Amino acid sequence: MSIALLFPGQGSQAVGMGRALYERHPEIRPLFEEAESVIGLPLRQLMFEGPPEALQRTAITQPALYLHGFAVAQVRQIQAQAAAGHSLGEFTALAVAGVFSFSEGLYLVKVRAQAMQEACDKHPGTMAAIIGLEEATVAALCSEVTEGIVVPANYNSPGQIVISGETAAVDSVIEKAKAAGAKLVKKLAVNGAFHSPLMESARHKLAEAIQPLSFHPPRFPVYPNVTGCAESDPSRLKALLIEQLTAPVRWTQTLQHLWEDGIRTFYELGPGTVLNGLVRRTLSEAITASYDS
Repeated sequence: MSIALLFPGQGSQAVGMGRALYERHPEIRPLFEEAESVIGLPLRQLMFEGPPEALQRTAITQPALYLHGFAVAQVRQIQAQAAAGHSLGEFTALAVAGVFSFSEGLYLVKVRAQAMQEACDKHPGTMAAIIGLEEATVAALCSEVTEGIVVPANYNSPGQIVISGETAAVDSVIEKAKAAGAKLVKKLAVNGAFHSPLMESARHKLAEAIQPLSFHPPRFPVYPNVTGCAESDPSRLKALLIEQLTAPVRWTQTLQHLWEDGIRTFYELGPGTVLNGLVRRTLSEAITASYDS
């Protein structure tokens, strides 16, 4: 049975995340302590008790998700043949695969989260989910907008695509998508245009943090968001991790390539079941399970 580990990104966080894990497994508590020391925030309190609005802040959400997913992987010790992560989750996948250490990944996540928040403050934007249209149709609608930046940002599953960009441009595509027959169009509760050109300043800052680090060959292939294909070369994994901030998350393609490469079982490690839902919508015969502790 070939297994892939999947790690979630922003949107999967919830108050109470990690509490059961922390209480049941004393051996992983040092990870929480280290994370609080590096991030400089009371992550345990924020994860276990909230408030929700604090946990939704990028600078808190990203390290919380990274910490939770990595800790679950240490407890479960699943013998996997591949790994992938959605957006922020790619950092967790790389750390679990041994490309860099937990501490190095935590530092990169801190830099990434802070840089993304700064980019959001400097270039406000938004994102919206479009359900019921083909990928090519959504891409064409985005290209029709000449006033402002808007691009496909997440190819989550067949017929479910997220767009990202300047607010007015996103609003324009929302109206076009409705006219084109989309089943549902919903603006997301975010304050930034993730995985779009508006994240260019964040990409530069993340690159400065990533370039000096030594990336190691993974214990099993990791499927980066940018290509959705199996990668084991450290230099490729490094370059694609930098590119990820301004490139779309090709999650549909990632799942399809995992299936083509023989993966039949998908374990989501971390809070929520968002990724398992996307697996079921993309690969009807796949076996799925979720572990948060």
